Amino acid sequence: MEIDALVFDILGTLVDEPAGIRDAIRQAAPDADADELAGQWLGHVETEQRRIVAGERPYAPSDVLDREAAQLTTNTDVAPKLEPWPDVAEGVARLAERYPIIGLSNASRSSLLRINAHAGLRWHQALSAEEARTYKPDPAVYELAVKASGTKPERLLMIAAHAWDLRGAQSAGFRTAYVSRPVGDPPSQTDRFDFQADGLADLAVQLAKLRM
Repeated sequence: MEIDALVFDILGTLVDEPAGIRDAIRQAAPDADADELAGQWLGHVETEQRRIVAGERPYAPSDVLDREAAQLTTNTDVAPKLEPWPDVAEGVARLAERYPIIGLSNASRSSLLRINAHAGLRWHQALSAEEARTYKPDPAVYELAVKASGTKPERLLMIAAHAWDLRGAQSAGFRTAYVSRPVGDPPSQTDRFDFQADGLADLAVQLAKLRM
């Protein structure tokens, strides 16, 4: 297996999206059940993204969907601040010593800018699904990384904490690596990903073996 670049999902994989939403809800509505409302927020965004991919709704960027969700849950336009998982800064830096690093996110361009700045994420290139006017797992989003890297899909490794995302990447011809997080979508018994790692340090060790 030869890998030319690493392609990272961001929401849930590198930043703790549910916790950021819960914190934003607590600030906007201190007496509300933040866990329940965060679930409603995430459910709204997921449902609307699926409708857009299915052609049931015209494209709207993720910041629009988040504003809709904020209005539904808190009746405000509160914007979450998403913190990185503890292993992200060191893990991404370590992997970037050996590979070009691409971020590929369903977050809009403006949301991605805020997320990257707040969480201290550094990329060789960051791509938003907004450029394809659809959402993962639509193949058009993964094609953004193929075009940006200038290589073949089978030489790209998609890294995510969401099995549905990795299945989409597999369908586009990518290699895949599942990274375990407390949130996300774990693999099913029928999933066959190229790597499964407990975190970014574990993934770096596994990838280093390819170069021995």
